Amino acid sequence: MKIVSIIGARPQIVKAAALSQTIVAHRKEQHDRAIVEVIVHTGQHYDDNMSQVFFEELDIPEPDYYLGIGSGSHGEQTGKMLQKIETVLKEEEPDYCLVYGDTNSTLAGAMAAAKLHIRIAHVEAGLRSFNRKMPEEINRVVTDHVSDLLFCPTETSVDNLSKEGISAGVHHVGDVMLDCIRFYTKRAKTVEKKTLKGLDIHPGSYYLATVHRAENTNDSARLTHIFQALDEIANRDCPVVLPLHPRTVKYAQRYGLKFSDDVRVIQPVSYLEMVVLESHARLILTDSGGVQKEAYWFSVPCITLRDETEWVETVESGWNILTGADKHRIIDGVKHSYRARHVSPESVYGNGSAANHICEILQGAASDCVR
Repeated sequence: MKIVSIIGARPQIVKAAALSQTIVAHRKEQHDRAIVEVIVHTGQHYDDNMSQVFFEELDIPEPDYYLGIGSGSHGEQTGKMLQKIETVLKEEEPDYCLVYGDTNSTLAGAMAAAKLHIRIAHVEAGLRSFNRKMPEEINRVVTDHVSDLLFCPTETSVDNLSKEGISAGVHHVGDVMLDCIRFYTKRAKTVEKKTLKGLDIHPGSYYLATVHRAENTNDSARLTHIFQALDEIANRDCPVVLPLHPRTVKYAQRYGLKFSDDVRVIQPVSYLEMVVLESHARLILTDSGGVQKEAYWFSVPCITLRDETEWVETVESGWNILTGADKHRIIDGVKHSYRARHVSPESVYGNGSAANHICEILQGAASDCVR
């Protein structure tokens, strides 16, 4: 059985790490039913700090195809991806096209496969923010509706699909990012001392922040409020560590936004370095879906700089507070974050074996594939 896996953004590289390694392990055991994986990197994240370092430290096989798309408007970027992915799919003739999450790479991979009548498997299916202004929401909804196998991380995501009339091919497998956290946390210990010492910080003595979503970066008022809030909560005894996404840098410069010295703006970090920073933070402020979950798994209080979240379980448990981009709500959320949580994190995202479940389902589906 052959699958073509489409990745492009750094969260997809992390998710692919769990599945690709599991595919390799299964190949050693299931010779006659082995999955052959062809990895396609669209180049959506093309900076070494945003991409290449992830392959190196997570032991992911180098992509078989690197499309080199780069940045651009949604239409331009998705169109270029669609054209080049179609060429790869025609050449490889896979049984399944595997896509992850909700980026333009996800949408382009799914649409290219659908038009070539190649079956589609969607990892992290069924997530909904119910905000159609988000490009990610459009990407995930369209992808779900053309997919043949839908691998859901939570019961909520299964229910979301059911409400949209999607039930065939739906599987509740858990979250592949939990697989990664459980596997790579031990490896992150190897860079822990260097990471903390390099930033002159100590466990529990800093806030960690990430800001990258278009709804925040492209809106001068929202980004200004977020930056002002980070500046106000930061102090000498508890600075804010802010690995800044290239998109955010561009818009911050355009809006003339600056920080005090207590906000330590750094380059994007590797996955293992991010695990270190997340696990030892006093509190995390983010608009990233993945970081919300990782904060939850590390039992670190989280402030989400969005008006809604797909990961409702983190909010319901009290470990995550939605503040949007309002400066006063963010500051108030930081003050009250420790009072908000009321239960210990539970395994609502599976048991860390999602990749294994996905491989088994794919192997079971192999006999149904018509080449």
